[in-house]
Amino acid sequence: MTQAEDTSRPQPKPGIMDIAAYVPGKSAAPAGVTVHKLSSNENPLGPSPAAIEAVREVAGRLEFYPDGSATKLREAIAEAYGLNPANIVCSNGSDEIISLLGSTYIQPGDEGIFTEHGFLVYRICIQAAGGVPVVAKETNETANVDAILAAVTAKTKVVFLANPNNPTGTYLPFEEVRRLHAGLPRHVLLVIDAAYAEYVRRNDYEAGIELVSNSQNVVMTRTFSKIHGLGGARIGWAYAPTHIVDALNRVRGPFNVNAAAIAAGVAAMRDRAHVQRTVEHNEKWLAWLNEELAKLGLRVTPSVGNFVLVHFPEGGGHSAEAADDYLTARGYILRRVAGYGFPNALRMTVGTEEANRGVVAALTEFLKS
Repeated sequence: MTQAEDTSRPQPKPGIMDIAAYVPGKSAAPAGVTVHKLSSNENPLGPSPAAIEAVREVAGRLEFYPDGSATKLREAIAEAYGLNPANIVCSNGSDEIISLLGSTYIQPGDEGIFTEHGFLVYRICIQAAGGVPVVAKETNETANVDAILAAVTAKTKVVFLANPNNPTGTYLPFEEVRRLHAGLPRHVLLVIDAAYAEYVRRNDYEAGIELVSNSQNVVMTRTFSKIHGLGGARIGWAYAPTHIVDALNRVRGPFNVNAAAIAAGVAAMRDRAHVQRTVEHNEKWLAWLNEELAKLGLRVTPSVGNFVLVHFPEGGGHSAEAADDYLTARGYILRRVAGYGFPNALRMTVGTEEANRGVVAALTEFLKS
């Protein structure tokens, strides 16, 4: 008897068990070594001290439900970016927004498009909604607008674009994003996932705010997990047209952002000095890692985020898997990315000075072995 025919217990709806579960970056290393976790693109400087203090203050009032509309958080975000709070939805991480968009706008049989090396959660949310995931090929590990548009059919309902992309760190200039939007039918939703936007220092980049403001079929998602160092608080947000905000507010949980997260998010959003320190740290060490890894003969995909994708030699004993084992034994935890189509690469978060120097030193010895 197949699982589908087994009536002795509840069964998930068709397609759910075909989904490959998301596997987060590992965090464990052998006992006795100092662990440097560089697998999840977390902020090496940690969260704003103001955010930590805000959480402590809320800890004495945890018996009360939070504001179900996250009003103060939406207002802080709106103040920082010059937006209307009514066009902001807050969430339990930006993953929740992505999932809600999938379940709200994709019906069984509909198609959702994402790029070849795009965030794995896009595929999951499309399949969870009963949709068909469609992959658009990339060029030089970068999203290709023409390939995305060529993948659009009468069944397409959503296009997910990570800009910058994870795990490659590549991005599309804003004129290319505009061209993508202009080529989509008006009923197709373009979701711009700008989780790493604050790190980008390119004159031709824009996170998507302008496009959302002037369109009816674009949503920009953002997160507090990266630049703000609040991955453990799980805070995300979306900027969207009013009709999309209305739909999302009907399906999200009534208290989907907890009180500690709201307080931390408000404080973090207003601490611009901490954000600037993080950006400066990342600019310095991203450039340093690119230079030092290149000296070792390793190819690094050009990144505008807070991580680098490091490619290892084909053949021989210096594969990504061997490098991962070697680094893990010494406490350096990087991210295997075979699930993203890179079986011989590792993704490394830009870490502290100690972690960055340590990884380069370890890889130097590894490549000599």
